[in-house]
Amino acid sequence: MNPLVQLRKIGQSPWYDYIQRSLIASGGLKAMIDQDGLMGVTSNPSIFEKAISGSQDYDEELERVAAEVGNVKDLYEALAIRDIQDAADVMASVYESSKGRDGYVSLEVSPDLAFDTKGTIEEALRLWKAVGRKNVMIKVPGTPQGLPAVEQLLSQGVNINITLLFSVQVYEEVAWAYIRGLEKLAANGGDVSKVASVASFFVSRIDSLVDKQLDAKLKDETDSQKRAVMEGLKGKVAIANAKVAYLAYKEIFSNPKFQALKQKGAMVQRLLWASTGTKNPKYPDTYYVDSLIGPDTVNTIPSATFDAFRDHGTVKETLTEGQEEAKATMQRLADCGVCMAEVTETLLKDGARLFVESFEQLMGVINRKRSEFLVAK
Repeated sequence: MNPLVQLRKIGQSPWYDYIQRSLIASGGLKAMIDQDGLMGVTSNPSIFEKAISGSQDYDEELERVAAEVGNVKDLYEALAIRDIQDAADVMASVYESSKGRDGYVSLEVSPDLAFDTKGTIEEALRLWKAVGRKNVMIKVPGTPQGLPAVEQLLSQGVNINITLLFSVQVYEEVAWAYIRGLEKLAANGGDVSKVASVASFFVSRIDSLVDKQLDAKLKDETDSQKRAVMEGLKGKVAIANAKVAYLAYKEIFSNPKFQALKQKGAMVQRLLWASTGTKNPKYPDTYYVDSLIGPDTVNTIPSATFDAFRDHGTVKETLTEGQEEAKATMQRLADCGVCMAEVTETLLKDGARLFVESFEQLMGVINRKRSEFLVAK
């Protein structure tokens, strides 16, 4: 059987970390649902930048509205919202069959709002209404300013995908923000069973930075025993960090506060493994999918990794294995002088910056194409 389809037997939902108009229009997205058991779709500014700059899928609409829409960001939103709506319509069957657990398509607020609580809330509500689909999730970054926005939006019944999570501590804050948001929604007479949320916990980027720091330390380390420990940590920290986060997930969602919400129909906020493409060629191409398979989780898989896992992925419940070893790995990392709090803070800031840069590139691409169409007219 297709390994992607088998994931669901263990309780993990495969989502696709890519969106493009031709994928939807050609029937490719529907085929992935039917053949690969696809359960959801995620997008971000980098994905839209690749889709719009790397194809002619959007040229016809760009040409049609070039003179009508003056603001480049408004033009982008018109393109993106149509894709999200169309993808959500295709995924609606999954939403219905899973009773609202899956079938979501994610759209991110502008990256330049990552550190702006009020701006995030306003834009998220605007996008939520503009898309007008019950199976859309609005992506909000897990910054200190993003977390109050998450709680407020959930309390208003908005489905939220919290992104750019690297730290277990921040993940715990996100999970509690979800619970508080649902408590407020319930207190105001809202239906908590209609709200869904995922916490997007990033994986491979952690190994990329930690391995680099370990290599720097190895240059100066002469003790053979310490060197062996450092070498043994390379490629192990991201998965260990994710397993520790999963332990926190199980503890938080077994808490009486959430259990009271569960009695009212609330769903757990699942951990979603993001950044699961392998960046280091020394590691297997399905490494971050094979190693994090477990119940009540999502893996949003980039296209190349999706194809690789379909071809030769190994389906086994790996997430719940070696959890004590995962904690020991994080302790060994600290003993080697690598501060995980600094690593995750760096990755959060870098991730937010990279999304801003991708968004600016995207605005540039749309502006250039728009100008070309206006000149042609």
